[in-house]
Amino acid sequence: ELGFDNTGVVIQSYLYRSQADVEKICEFGGRVRLCKGAYKEPPEVAFPQKRDVDQNYDRIIEMLIDCALAHGAPEVSKDGRVPPIPAIGTHDPTRMVNAKAYAERKGLPKKAMEFQMLHGIRRDLQENAAKEGYPVRIYVPYGTEWYPYFVRRLAERPANLWFFISNLFRG
Repeated sequence: ELGFDNTGVVIQSYLYRSQADVEKICEFGGRVRLCKGAYKEPPEVAFPQKRDVDQNYDRIIEMLIDCALAHGAPEVSKDGRVPPIPAIGTHDPTRMVNAKAYAERKGLPKKAMEFQMLHGIRRDLQENAAKEGYPVRIYVPYGTEWYPYFVRRLAERPANLWFFISNLFRG
């Protein structure tokens, strides 16, 4: 035991290489936060079409759920410091529905996967997932590059700006 059991990686589903990376990580039961990706990569490296990114996202989620099951379906730790193997970073309701449906079909317990979302965006999805019994982790960007990161998140989906503003002024 090296003491890194609360460490994981982030994989971006828009990269062609992501499925192969997840296969390698799953060999040892590594924890993965999956996101779509928001950087501008050339078409030689990344899927240029949103539908292809979404399809790859759904496929990788299935891989991560299968991986979790193969490694005993570890659940989020009681103190919340160690996430389960699949951490689903999305504000896309379709991706969430697909992940939940696949996990249910395969028998993955709700506490053995986690939804991770940016503070202030799609609070309705956050609350619904938590009410359904899924762990939900809310994160806030910080550091010297927090603003460009935050703007990219808002730009991914124009409605995100409305959700952020409405939640900002809600009591």
